[in-house]
Amino acid sequence: MKKRNGLLALLGIGALAFWKYKKMSPEEQENVKGQINEAKRKFTDAGQDIKSKVEDKFNQAKSTVEEKVDDLKKDVSAN
Repeated sequence: MKKRNGLLALLGIGALAFWKYKKMSPEEQENVKGQINEAKRKFTDAGQDIKSKVEDKFNQAKSTVEEKVDDLKKDVSAN
């Protein structure tokens, strides 16, 4: 029941937004498009930044593990 009400609310909000957009002047529509594109660009940049940070942390962890394994191999072969 809650899911259905939520979906209906989203559908209503979407319909209202579409109706308001269609009533706007072409200049206002271009302004809205620009704002959406700017938000999309920021979202994409943030995603790329997060991806880069995760890859860096993964590579650091991998490097640390490889160093520890090499140290253990040296210790085992020395004994």
